[in-house]
Formats: sequence, C-alpha cells, structure tokens
Amino acid sequence: MPTAELARLGVVVHPERDLRHALATLQDWASRRSAEVVQIRVPGNPREVAPAGTAESSDLVVALGGDGTTLAALHAAAAVNRPVLGVACGSLGALSAVTADEIGEALDRVEADDWHVRAVPALLAQFDGGEIRAINDLVLVRRGAGQIAVEVRIGGERFVGFAGDGLIAATPLGSTAYTLASGGPMLAPGTDGLVLTPLAPHGGVCPPVVTAPGTEVLVTLDPAHGGARIEADGRPRHEAPPFERVRFELTYEPRFAELVALGMGESLITGLRRRRILIDSPRMQIRDDRAAAQPR
Repeated sequence: MPTAELARLGVVVHPERDLRHALATLQDWASRRSAEVVQIRVPGNPREVAPAGTAESSDLVVALGGDGTTLAALHAAAAVNRPVLGVACGSLGALSAVTADEIGEALDRVEADDWHVRAVPALLAQFDGGEIRAINDLVLVRRGAGQIAVEVRIGGERFVGFAGDGLIAATPLGSTAYTLASGGPMLAPGTDGLVLTPLAPHGGVCPPVVTAPGTEVLVTLDPAHGGARIEADGRPRHEAPPFERVRFELTYEPRFAELVALGMGESLITGLRRRRILIDSPRMQIRDDRAAAQPR
C-alpha cells in the first residue's frame, strides 16, 4: 500500500471547546514522526494553539471541533486542493470522520493511503459585488424592520416572487440544517442540486423547490427600506443597502472540497436519527414498543 508523507499538519480549531486531549494526541503523533503542526487561522477565530501556517503549506488539514470548524477548514483547504480530516471534539456531526480518541488511527490510515475522498459540494453565488461560496447554505435575510422582496427564476422562467423574511439556498449537505428547520425538504444521500426555501413568505403560494445540477437559477433581492444581509454558512458576507437591488446567479458545484472518509463513521441518516433531527412520530414509537414486547 503506498505511503503519503504527512510532514506538516495544518490544524483549524474550535474557538471555545476544550481541545487539550485532541491537541495532545495530534502533537504526540506528529512528534513521533518528526512532523510539524501549524495552525491555519480562520476569520472570526482569535484562538492560538500552534505556530501560524497555511493550508497550502500543509499536507493535510485537521479540523478539531464540530461541523462549524470543519466547514471553516474546508473553505480554507478547497482553494489549494488539500483534504480535510474532521475530528469531533464533542458530539459527532455530519462532517466528522473520527473522535479525538481516534486521531492516531485515522492519521495512520491517511499516511498509509487507506482512505477515500468524500466530495463536498458547494453553492456559488455570483453578483455585481463579487462572488460567495457556501458549503451548507446561502441566506438572504432582512436586516431591519419591514419585509424584503425576492424573485426566483428557474431555467429562464419566473418561479415565484414574494415578500417576507428572505430565502435560503442550500446544497444537499445544507438541506439537513437551516433549510430543514425552516420547512424545506431534506435531500437524500446521493441527490445533487440546490434547495430554495422561502423564509416566512407573506401570502401567495411559495413552496420550497429543488433544482437539478446545471439549471439556471437567478435570484433578485429587493431589500426595500430596511436593507438585507447575505450570509454564507452562518457568517455575514455582504450587505444590501436599502432600495439597492442585487441579482444573484446561483450555480451548483458538485466537487468543491474534499473530506477524508475512512469507512469508520455512520451514514447521514443514522447520524440524523442519533442526533434526533429525524424522529419517529409517537404513534410509531408505541407500535414499535408493542412489537418488541411480543413473545418470539
């Protein structure tokens, strides 16, 4: 089996969680191989745990924290084509491959090239002010008092126009996050495309919609007198001043970044059920309990 040289590990850390055990395990593995551990700084996180480095100079990026930390690591690593190993320092999330106790085994397997790539899609939003990429979701939301207006065009046709709190555009990965909590559909594993979910539309019939890869999706935002905010993966990225319309062209990118997959984790649906994001109705639970109590 070929061997991958891991001479430098770039770490992205959670801004607050207790990472002492995870960092000690990582540093111990690195020191036994004369490897270097550097920290990749990400926006909004002043925490320092190691000498500064870059994703480009790292052979592997390791995210210590939760899904939010792994998202930040994926954004940093994607531009330079570095894979990311997600390490859960807390409860397992959708993007974690291993727990802190499993870091050594995971790095051994990466070093031995005993892993495979989990492609992570993204949403690209292009507009006059530049472009924004989101791995989970892009959110257009009112910034002040009053509603904003949104028009969605799909394949050159007007799908719907509405006034309300805003719009969520999500990838399949993001479909189990904010958009699901807002009444949008969950895309099953293996499904490609974007999910567009209106936020608190005022009147009309404005259902969530799923678009296929390659479909032209245009969104026009009218921030009215209160202004609007554009967020990507939970972070503010742009503001639309009052009465300044912004037109977004949304594109689905199926292979934006790479996660390390080791075959050690659970499936997406199993993880959602474990975290009680998916829960059976009470009647089904009663039926299951009765069936389990029946003599065999």
